[in-house]
Amino acid sequence: MSDSGATITGSRRLGDIAGHLGLRLHGDPAVEIDAVGTLTGAGQRQISFLANPAYRKQLAATRAAAVIVPPEAVGDCPGAALEADEPYAAWARLLEWLHPPRPARPGIDPSAVVDPAARVDDGAEIGPLCHVGPGADVSPGVILGPGSIVGAGAVIGADCRLLGRVFVGDRCRLGRRVIVHPGAVIGADGYGLAMDGGRWRKVAQLGAVRIGDDCEIGANTTIDRGAIDDTVLGVDVRLDNQVQVAHNCEIGDHTAIAGCTGIAGSTRIGRYCMVAGACGIAGHLEICDRAIITGMSAVTNSIHQPGRYGSGIPARPMRAWQRILVRLSQLDRLFGPGAR
Repeated sequence: MSDSGATITGSRRLGDIAGHLGLRLHGDPAVEIDAVGTLTGAGQRQISFLANPAYRKQLAATRAAAVIVPPEAVGDCPGAALEADEPYAAWARLLEWLHPPRPARPGIDPSAVVDPAARVDDGAEIGPLCHVGPGADVSPGVILGPGSIVGAGAVIGADCRLLGRVFVGDRCRLGRRVIVHPGAVIGADGYGLAMDGGRWRKVAQLGAVRIGDDCEIGANTTIDRGAIDDTVLGVDVRLDNQVQVAHNCEIGDHTAIAGCTGIAGSTRIGRYCMVAGACGIAGHLEICDRAIITGMSAVTNSIHQPGRYGSGIPARPMRAWQRILVRLSQLDRLFGPGAR
């Protein structure tokens, strides 16, 4: 077997895998699988997948015992094929089955500090150096990783996993099965300032953060508490690493936002939106359901129609970019006052 890929606990027969995933199997159902791998790195007892057509040429040379493929690629698979209309989604379900997250190991580490007024379910795991504040409620199956902080009155729903050094501020609420990666900050003060007599005066941030079920919050992402009302994430919202969500934003169900995107205050983003990396979204905007925003875009106006939007300028060879800049500098001359 190849050294690449991730081994699984025990082996699985292809017939069992196909049955579990609800896929049509082209090949021997008795073949044993004991690891997953890439098309180029998989060995004879491993399973792989093909989702991106750009990798179609690697399929013919793969040594994988089986590959999850779209219907049009079944005939090109040298080994067994599992036919899937959405191969990447099937791959995700396979990995979830073969590599489930570990359950909580109930108990409170001796180095953790749990306020006497906090409620920690007997089925929760409180890791080393954690702090749980007064009135906080930690539900069954929760894992608080090392160094995590749960503020006063905060609620952590059942089966949440705070992987380490996660901060959840006072009165913030996480739904069920929320995953929060290391360094994330949920419920820091929003950026509220008022100019008063020539100097800045801090505006108290009185709201909190509410996060729905099945969300995932990336490493070092920050979600600010609301100024008066709460900042709200719906169900199944997925935030990548280093995303900034400012106070009083609302993000609809099933929306995904990639890394290094910043969203200014009081912006409402709809359901099933996709925001690519390094976007900047101004405050007090409305973005409708099913909008797709491409990478490095600056969104300064509301979006009212579903579709693809973008303003980022793709990289060009330096000489080509210099020619573009020269032409841009001539626009005023070509389209000066009075030009249409």
